[in-house]
Amino acid sequence: MNILVVNCGSSSIKYQLFQMGKAVSLVSGIAEKIGMDDSYIVHQKDKNTHKIKLALPDYFSAIEKIAGLLTDAQWGALSDKREINAIGHRVVHGGEEFKSSVVIDEKVLDRIKFYSKLAPLHNPPAYNGIKATMKIFPQSRQVAVFDTAFHQTMPEYAFMYGLPYKLYTKYCIRRYGFHGTSHRYVAGAAAEILGKPLQKLKLITCHLGNGCSITAVEYGKSVDTSMGFTPLEGLLMGTRCGDIDPALVGYIAEKEKLTIKQVTELMNRKSGLLGLSGVSNDMRDLMRCAEEGNARAQLAIDVFVYRVKKYIGAYIAAMNGADAIILTAGIGENVVVFKKRLTKELSNVLRDEIKILTIHTEEERLIAIDTFEIVKDADEGSRK
Repeated sequence: MNILVVNCGSSSIKYQLFQMGKAVSLVSGIAEKIGMDDSYIVHQKDKNTHKIKLALPDYFSAIEKIAGLLTDAQWGALSDKREINAIGHRVVHGGEEFKSSVVIDEKVLDRIKFYSKLAPLHNPPAYNGIKATMKIFPQSRQVAVFDTAFHQTMPEYAFMYGLPYKLYTKYCIRRYGFHGTSHRYVAGAAAEILGKPLQKLKLITCHLGNGCSITAVEYGKSVDTSMGFTPLEGLLMGTRCGDIDPALVGYIAEKEKLTIKQVTELMNRKSGLLGLSGVSNDMRDLMRCAEEGNARAQLAIDVFVYRVKKYIGAYIAAMNGADAIILTAGIGENVVVFKKRLTKELSNVLRDEIKILTIHTEEERLIAIDTFEIVKDADEGSRK
């Protein structure tokens, strides 16, 4: 079975084609700057990269071009787009409704659109991408894999805010959590490395990239996570501020003569490592600047490490222990100096039996596996 994984961003589409069985990646790529004059696609096959500059006015045209590349004589892996059995879509927000991945029908598509009110930057591109793939690949079944689904096992006392309860019932205001597919993938991979069933482990998964979140995974289920109603809550991130006193929104708006929307933009895009350092949102740049004596770069690193360590400590307490801590994503996997520092600081407080693992996250692979399993189950059910 051939599964295409599609991840639509605000102006980009990441894609990867898998041949199932062992979930082998055949080709992958990204369409960038959709709707802009300088749009292009970077396509990869067998470690060879092909960059094409071309007009991509909208999601439909971008996915049409991707379909062409998948069947291209030189760069493709298929002879006909009808060989794609199913398409798995990353969808950021499924609210409380979607607790697992699902086959997309018109009702599911309407609900993805409905939850755009909770994820206005993320769900609309996914919705548009799904509509486009339905037209371009009419023979392929479509599956939605939600970032929020993994965290729907959080207990009520972990996801509720200390606000009037009617705000929850009227507006769905609660903690949802994100990066769920990444946390689920590395938790499963950690169980394999440790040689124990996931259902018998207490794990702390740390997705540390430009966006960052930490999740407490107890016996295979998410019981708490650092991101909340939006991805702004929690850790210090590349450009996001993370946890702050909510009163600061009004205070900054008043002092800086900004609207609430402008303050939200400031907290999402001009804060975090970038805002504190004044240099970069990239941890590698900050490490280099800190070595050269830049005090603000060092401060940004110190705040980041402290917040990570604090959340890890909190989740060890919440689960009454832990078997392992998993580091993943750009910073977690690749910034060696950061990993050495965090490991050294944690070693002062952790028991020897708590392992620290670095695991490469493969969200697209898990989306492909989910899609394969759901389609296979649907086929078997229809034959009964």
